[in-house]
Amino acid sequence: PLPLFAHQVEGRTHDDDPRMLRNALTTLTRRVKSKTDGGDGSKGLTGDTNAERDAIRDMYAKTAEGQDMLGSSLAGCCGGGRDYGAVSQRVGYSAADVAAGGGANLGLGCGNPVELAALQPGEVVVDLGSGAGFDCFLAGATVGPEGRVIGVDMTPQMLTKARKNAKDGNKENVEFRLGEIEHLPIADNTADVVISNCVINLSVDKSQVLRDMLRVLKPGGRVAVSDVVSTAELPARLLTEKSLSC
Repeated sequence: PLPLFAHQVEGRTHDDDPRMLRNALTTLTRRVKSKTDGGDGSKGLTGDTNAERDAIRDMYAKTAEGQDMLGSSLAGCCGGGRDYGAVSQRVGYSAADVAAGGGANLGLGCGNPVELAALQPGEVVVDLGSGAGFDCFLAGATVGPEGRVIGVDMTPQMLTKARKNAKDGNKENVEFRLGEIEHLPIADNTADVVISNCVINLSVDKSQVLRDMLRVLKPGGRVAVSDVVSTAELPARLLTEKSLSC
């Protein structure tokens, strides 16, 4: 088995000492980092950040369109032909969550950051890598009409799918924006909570992701992340294996 496992983390900023969450997120960066660059995760799997980002975008575009990411034999944990509801329940969602998510649930998560975040009515939530909108819609139901959820995704096909899901489901307090999680299209001090589900590990610059998370958080804001972390060096033969990038 690969030395990888799903991990969830929750943290909070503090008006008097914002370094507390920064230090926690720095620790998370070290745990989630890529193993080819010796440290900050900026080179990803291949060392070519533009090529890697484009490859990831292409894989998720295929998923949004109902295709296998890499072909049925190479699609890894995110391949087609899976029972998305069963997958989601195994990583922490309830049957009610799965039913509420409907077609927005593509089985791409590795945990339930919405539950971890302990959202409250009226809060503003930002979802990094929002996909077809599953976590956004669950969050929107919790924060209610006085709250707001902003999903950010870099894949236009996912954005189109999410916006259609929002329109079809009359999700008026949820919106989706095109952008990269390293440079969020969101103003400073906007979010009460930032959530992310199995996305930060895909970033070509994880440190920048965490810096921008802190930028968009309000003082006293919270972070709830579910992601994949490595517990040991990956075998050299797998360092450029695209199926691990799903």
